[in-house]
Amino acid sequence: MRLIVTLLLAASAIMIAGCDRQKADAPQAPAAESQEAKGVDRSHKGEPAPTVKFKNPDGGDFDLAKFKGSPVLVNLWASWCAPCIKELPTLQQLEQAQADEGKLGVIAVSQDMAPQGSVEAFLGERDIGRFAAYHDADMKLSSALGIQIMPTTILYDAEGKEVWRYVGDLDWTGEEAKKLLSELPTPPSKA
Repeated sequence: MRLIVTLLLAASAIMIAGCDRQKADAPQAPAAESQEAKGVDRSHKGEPAPTVKFKNPDGGDFDLAKFKGSPVLVNLWASWCAPCIKELPTLQQLEQAQADEGKLGVIAVSQDMAPQGSVEAFLGERDIGRFAAYHDADMKLSSALGIQIMPTTILYDAEGKEVWRYVGDLDWTGEEAKKLLSELPTPPSKA
């Protein structure tokens, strides 16, 4: 039991360091986690979405394969990550706009180890809405994706293949986000 607790604390420390990597006074952060690391990363383009399970709004098992046939933007965040919290309202606005158009699914998956209810309460206090619903307390999704910095947001096409990932926070209602989202391939028409 002591080993498990130690491992969980070590994993939390690593994730916190990734989130806080934007602080200029963090000398312990490796060069790869410097401010230059923020931005779009296309090095995983074409990789399939992982098949790991996480929790849906009802607490049931869920995986990204459920989006097969539809593009999806997946945000990985945590309640202890200030840049994550800063960008969540803009993701919620994007999700609402996309729901009206029906072009792109948008979900945010909490990587908090706390119970799902505490994550929902955290977001409810900030009026960030239903993004509290998806939860990965075991951080299987971020591990499968090799995520080291939060927030990280990944765009998958309708075939479940990665288009790009954005490392760091972004205003998802702004011009840079619109330009990035315009890179989403248009699926062939079914004539």
